[in-house]
Amino acid sequence: MISFNHITIQGFRRLLNVEIEMRPLMVLIGANGVGKTSFLDIFSLLAASAQGNLNAHINNELQGITSIITLDKAQNISIKISMTVPNYEPLEYELVILSQANSYTIEKEILSQQRFTNKPPFMYIESSYSNIIYYDQYNHLLRPTWEHNPLETSLSQVPNMFQELEKFRRNLASSSFYHFLNIEPRAPVRLPQPMQSAVLPGENGEDLVSCLYSIRETDHDRFEIIEDTLRAAYPGFERLDFPPVAAGVLAMTWKEKNFQRPIYMHQLSEGILRFLWLTALLQSPGLTAVTLIDEPEVSFHPELLSLLVDLLREASQRSQIIVATHSDRLVRFLEPKELVVMDMEEDGVASAHWADSFDLKKWLDEYSLDEIWRMNLMGGRA
Repeated sequence: MISFNHITIQGFRRLLNVEIEMRPLMVLIGANGVGKTSFLDIFSLLAASAQGNLNAHINNELQGITSIITLDKAQNISIKISMTVPNYEPLEYELVILSQANSYTIEKEILSQQRFTNKPPFMYIESSYSNIIYYDQYNHLLRPTWEHNPLETSLSQVPNMFQELEKFRRNLASSSFYHFLNIEPRAPVRLPQPMQSAVLPGENGEDLVSCLYSIRETDHDRFEIIEDTLRAAYPGFERLDFPPVAAGVLAMTWKEKNFQRPIYMHQLSEGILRFLWLTALLQSPGLTAVTLIDEPEVSFHPELLSLLVDLLREASQRSQIIVATHSDRLVRFLEPKELVVMDMEEDGVASAHWADSFDLKKWLDEYSLDEIWRMNLMGGRA
């Protein structure tokens, strides 16, 4: 699996200078306001920049450039990220966004790769302000002959003939961010849904029915895993069914062994709906390159958290999974190599450290990981 293996973030909210190795499963824990959601937002920002939506994302989703630069401590946002390339050195990408009044400019953008020892890295993109240069794999130089949007990255405007750049752009653009599921009475997840092609359940479950129906029809083994997971979580659960309610519209029902009649989606509890949605998401064959999940444990009984961690681990073999949580109970089922502890330094900015970078061996012989975190032996408590 192609994945991102290292990231440095400077000047983004409380992430004034955070550098960390990236792994297939990263669960971020820490007190409120230490930058967990900001870490997730960085990947949404990078995805938007690779999709050509940087300007809209900064102004609409993030409320403008001045609201996301570290207060009093930075004038720009700098992000460096590297991506593994099988049998070659990683691709290294750097993006520097400089605040200018109420707008911004792209001060620097570089995509490079170390090809030969003791030689400068090979450049694919080398841009600064209006000086835009692309290089193909043979080191042929190309300057834009088209109208180049200065508020969007050169990566998002890369010519399609540059295959290596386009592969990197697609991977960086492929990030999906999942927040708290809307489960109000008229929420999409509770209603019958149009039957359509869907490989993911949607950010608000708007494609949950189509996604699960498609998995049942095309990948029976995976659908059995989903139903087995639901049986493990809810012993009374029997099966999912998909009765049609109109032309091109499907409902989904939850059948329990103790009841003769099925239960429709609008009748299910918040916890069941959310677990069903997350199970479908994490078992989906259509997972994007990076999957970001904010507080997946909300509404879950503590006994479900072990199953949730198993789902996250399995999904991390197909997508890079980054989770933000406040749940010490979730931490109980993790390994130190899967846990990132985020803390607040004395100057008010955030730090991030892998739990396995601490000397925990003697403590793990006697305590569980969540107990060690509650004892404040890794930080991240306040």
